[in-house]
Amino acid sequence: MKIIYHCYGGAHSSVTAASIHLGMLPADRVPGLKAFWEIPFYDRQEKDEHGHIFFMGLDEAGNEIYFSACRGRPLVFQNIFKGLAGIFEIPAEEYLLVDVMKNVNWTMKLGGYLSRRCGFIRVGRPIVTLGTQAAYLQVINLVRQVKKAIRCCGEENSIRQRQ
Repeated sequence: MKIIYHCYGGAHSSVTAASIHLGMLPADRVPGLKAFWEIPFYDRQEKDEHGHIFFMGLDEAGNEIYFSACRGRPLVFQNIFKGLAGIFEIPAEEYLLVDVMKNVNWTMKLGGYLSRRCGFIRVGRPIVTLGTQAAYLQVINLVRQVKKAIRCCGEENSIRQRQ
């Protein structure tokens, strides 16, 4: 299965969720700032990369884990992906789109804006990372829901229907 975590800019919450899913970040505690900064892709995506789907790795069950940015249009992203999947005859049970935006807080938005949009990385990165730490337990819960759904439900994936 291909699991694609997506958010606004593809630089923070979706990368964090994918990293938790892959065990690159802990699923039992909130890591320190430096742990986030060492993750590939964290706070590094540029706006011309929005809409691209980036591979992060394979999870313990062999699922392919990706992340992407969809700006403020998650439904458009999901509809385009589903349309392309239909054209290329990729069955719905072979992919899962997971919207991570509901876990993004104002601190993440401010820090992400300063770091990615304005280019003030030295100021924005610590702010967005503090926001990511504040939202971290929610992101862990989302990843746990995804793992449980793909493990327990297979083709009857209830998360796919909600996302």
